[in-house]
Amino acid sequence: MNADTHRPPARLRGVAAAAALLAACTVGPNFVRPTAKVPDHWSPQAAAASKAGPSGPAAKQPAKSPPTKSLRGAPLGGWWRGFGDPQLDALIARALRSNLDLRAALLRIEEARALGGIAAAGGLPALSVDAAFSRQRMSETTATGALFNSIGRTHLPGVSGVGIANPYNQLQLSGDASWEIDLFGRVRRAVEAANAGVQVSLEDRRAVMVAVLADVAQNYVDLRGAQARDQIAKDNLATIGELVELTRMRRAAGLTTQIDVSQAQSQAAATRAELPAFELQITQAINALSRLLGLAPEALRGELLQAAAVPAAPPVPIGVPADLARRRPDIREAEAALHAATAQIGVSVANLFPRLSLSASGGFQSETGGSLLQWASRFATIGPTLELPVFDRGRWLAVRLYKVRAQEAALAYQRTVLNGLHEVENALSAYAADRQRRAWLGAAVTQDREALALSRQRYRSGLANFVEVLVALRTLQRDELSQADGATAVSVDSIGVYRALGGGW
Repeated sequence: MNADTHRPPARLRGVAAAAALLAACTVGPNFVRPTAKVPDHWSPQAAAASKAGPSGPAAKQPAKSPPTKSLRGAPLGGWWRGFGDPQLDALIARALRSNLDLRAALLRIEEARALGGIAAAGGLPALSVDAAFSRQRMSETTATGALFNSIGRTHLPGVSGVGIANPYNQLQLSGDASWEIDLFGRVRRAVEAANAGVQVSLEDRRAVMVAVLADVAQNYVDLRGAQARDQIAKDNLATIGELVELTRMRRAAGLTTQIDVSQAQSQAAATRAELPAFELQITQAINALSRLLGLAPEALRGELLQAAAVPAAPPVPIGVPADLARRRPDIREAEAALHAATAQIGVSVANLFPRLSLSASGGFQSETGGSLLQWASRFATIGPTLELPVFDRGRWLAVRLYKVRAQEAALAYQRTVLNGLHEVENALSAYAADRQRRAWLGAAVTQDREALALSRQRYRSGLANFVEVLVALRTLQRDELSQADGATAVSVDSIGVYRALGGGW
């Protein structure tokens, strides 16, 4: 037998080819990845973050953090390890496991994936099986009921009686199947939009992670800074106590007046008044860390109350503005949202075209269970359904709606890129400025300590009054607290730079 006899007729092959061609048709615009409009380089003020610091007296101070370096040479993943603080590393690890915002972000990813599965299911056949039982009675006062009732009472010669029960039972066991042929890509565009939505949720989780880890690091640095200021105040209080004893001794020897004693005691009281504020800052930082780790207030006090040094800022990578588009999760999230909005245009356009579905149903139907599965009890229907929209203004307006939403998503992408540029510029500028401020404050504190030592010596020798000592002491206290603030600010600024750059996620 010729093999060609097994081939389908040419007409059927042509129909099949046409159907395959239509199935490959996808209407609506294809997504084009946007190009981030960014400058080639950061501003001179921001680029100054890579310089070592001021000249003059401050240049003689040891640098407490290395200079910045290139983004390409410094991967941002795990940036907090650059602080070299094991306790901070442990807090970060716990936050990754137990932070409630991160856990909620994971659930949003699962939700987006479920929506993607629902969209993909639209391109698959749908099957269902039904089993039903009903007992029905027809009204004898209606035309249909009267007809069937009269037939049931009719006796024809030579024909056995025809019995039509009323009421009667009906049992049915059936199955239904339907499948939409995705001629114009409605389902494919819906799947594309859903997949982009999954990417949005993934980038959202990365953005939440960047924020959470930066918040943990910043609150930890704030805690150590508050503890440093508290310790400085307590050390100054001890120094003031020595001065109080010195003024009392000189007062008892008749070398000074009660005014010096009162001024020394007043300075001691003023210094003590600062301690509650520092203790409050410590408590607030500990509670903030507890919240970020999903714990109750004060849960971390036992392990964090012991004071430790402010962790020195690690090297800060700068790179070029073009790196932002691949580093910052909010920019990638905006891009995915634009992709989803573009795909939704295709879904709305496809709704303007005909929709072809194949459907079939069949099963068994009988009045009694004994005859339900008999071959004579079978029934079946099969055939295509073509839905051809003729006029539906709502569908046309939907196309316009999703085009507008895509335009909004494009503007949101541009706005996100612009915000990222501003955040990095501001973070780098703040980092550079605070590094210079910290260096100069270090020089000032050195000079303040020399001035206080000389003024105390002159006061003991009777060559100066107590006001000179008091002025030197107050200046030292002010500059030491400012120096502690400066060291904290530099570390916080470095965290701000990492946050602005996307944290490496």
